[in-house]
Amino acid sequence: MLDRDGYRPNVGIILVNQRNEVFWGKRVREHSWQFPQGGIKRGESPEQAMFRELHEEVGLQREHVRIIGRTRDWLRYEVPTQWVRREWRGHYRGQKQIWFLLRMIGRDTDVCLRTSERPEFDAWRWHDYWIPLESVIEFKRDVYRQALDELARLLFTAPGAARTEPHTGQAG
Repeated sequence: MLDRDGYRPNVGIILVNQRNEVFWGKRVREHSWQFPQGGIKRGESPEQAMFRELHEEVGLQREHVRIIGRTRDWLRYEVPTQWVRREWRGHYRGQKQIWFLLRMIGRDTDVCLRTSERPEFDAWRWHDYWIPLESVIEFKRDVYRQALDELARLLFTAPGAARTEPHTGQAG
């Protein structure tokens, strides 16, 4: 399902633990790491899609997380032509995403990467909040930065919250 501009509606999930570290999943049989994400099916709200994707990719249910917030608007990235299936070329440009920030209230042992027939991840770990900007695939980097920047205020402005500085990509 593409919108009229060629973007596939999608949700992204930033899952944090009690130390405000993010869940980072390793793609099956690849050396790439990313946040859980997935398409929104026809008739599904972004929140419904997020809970479905959270269960399919990470094995967590609603009772394992609390929604802290979400991005106000769609964030878009374009997929390089060489990554687009031949039959979609000329129609598909990339993804538009609503990003959710979730707090893990379950236990690490609640995570199960094998809940679907085709798992997305074969390993996972907790990471510092800003680390994904250094290691996510380049064409997704700007959207990750936008989502992390927008949602960081919900984690790091509360009294007593651990404060970290955003990664600027510059040596300091």
